[in-house]
Amino acid sequence: MSIGSRKAGEHLPPLGLLAIAGPLLDAGHEVKLLDADIDNMNTDRCAQEITDRKPDVVMLGHSGSTSSQPFIEEITRLVRKRNKTIKIIIGGVFPTFHWREIIDKNPQIDYIVRGEGESVCLNLINAIENRQPASEVMGIAFPSGSRPIRTPSAPLIENLDDYRVAWELMEGYNYTTWGKYRGVVAQFSRGCPYSCSYCGQRLFWRKWRHRDPWRFADELAMLYHKYGVRAVNLADENIAPNPKVWRELLDALIDKNMDMMIFGAIRADHIVRDADILPLYKKAGFTRFLVGIEHSDNSVLKRINKLSDVDKDREAIRLLRKNDILMSATFLIALGNETLSGFYRFWRTLLSYDADLVQFCFAVPHRWTPFYQEVRKNKIIFTDLRLWDYRHQILDNKTLPAWLVCLCVKFIELTLHVRPKTLFRLFFLRDKKKRLAMRWYVQIGRRSWFAELFQFFFTIKISKRNITVEEL
Repeated sequence: MSIGSRKAGEHLPPLGLLAIAGPLLDAGHEVKLLDADIDNMNTDRCAQEITDRKPDVVMLGHSGSTSSQPFIEEITRLVRKRNKTIKIIIGGVFPTFHWREIIDKNPQIDYIVRGEGESVCLNLINAIENRQPASEVMGIAFPSGSRPIRTPSAPLIENLDDYRVAWELMEGYNYTTWGKYRGVVAQFSRGCPYSCSYCGQRLFWRKWRHRDPWRFADELAMLYHKYGVRAVNLADENIAPNPKVWRELLDALIDKNMDMMIFGAIRADHIVRDADILPLYKKAGFTRFLVGIEHSDNSVLKRINKLSDVDKDREAIRLLRKNDILMSATFLIALGNETLSGFYRFWRTLLSYDADLVQFCFAVPHRWTPFYQEVRKNKIIFTDLRLWDYRHQILDNKTLPAWLVCLCVKFIELTLHVRPKTLFRLFFLRDKKKRLAMRWYVQIGRRSWFAELFQFFFTIKISKRNITVEEL
């Protein structure tokens, strides 16, 4: 998890593990949840907790993918040291694409689940229980003699309602967000029909699919009434590419009449497309949207295949504010070699956008993305995968030293969030929920801003190996 996640002081349930647990429980298997993130467990304590419970199988997943993989490997080594017979299974985005390297370097790992895990994990556990050959299970990789074996990919889950999420495993954990509201992560759809070069979600999920809008609304209503959930963070990469389905979901949520705050990710052009029905967004419970604007230069947006433009981005910000919905705009650094003059133009443009909240991320050259092919010969400044979390610079800037890039980004972050307009909204927004959400975000941002600055200059070291992305 990144500094920003740890500084929040709050935590949401691990949706991926709960989604895998549902089919296992329904098939009669006993499943227990150990959430190591909620208390920021160190790896030794986590391994001890696992072995103390004496499971037959331990299944590890993570929310950070690349940045969390080193921790997963360390935990599994400690588990294997304590227990020689337990079956160790891991999954996630990074293992899906790096299964061969992981198996070669980690003999303690028995199986890697590639792609969606619900049906694959169920089939794998059944095979282990019945002593059937692992080679008959689709969608996995495992060591075998001198080289690892990868079975054929499992079919996509076409009907996402076929498998339920094991929400009952949340009991015993105090999951909250946005200022101690009881919260969960939920998912209406998977995948994205767009092909932005820096994003690998399309390759992992393979195509966009969605749940039945009314069944999904029923599930949120159950969480609202049974578990007291008041805040839902949607894990969808792109929730509204299909206008008809999206409208049906809005109608279903409005019908439930819940006093719930919903946060999701959406494209700026979809907001502009829906200008006439934006009041329904608010009525359905959407308090905040994360909008990936990525850059303020149309030529860069075209190069990364964003299929949007500056005018639509600006209009989306205006429309959400008009409809009293909070917007967090994300921007990507390191899509090219930034210069001081470029940072200045970027800063001026962001001031004119006047977004409520702004998040800066650094482009990460994951091997499964088209962006990797563009930058694979570039030098990298951090070889430690634990820093590949979108909050740290990875790619060397040929124009500016890394410390100056860091200071430029931190200066822009600071000035955007302490300008009079932002400070006024913190205290005088009409909508109480929106005002509280904005204060919570700024509070976490303030903690992270200082922590990330201190970390960059005093606790992490830039690599001197002069290594390229491809070589790493």
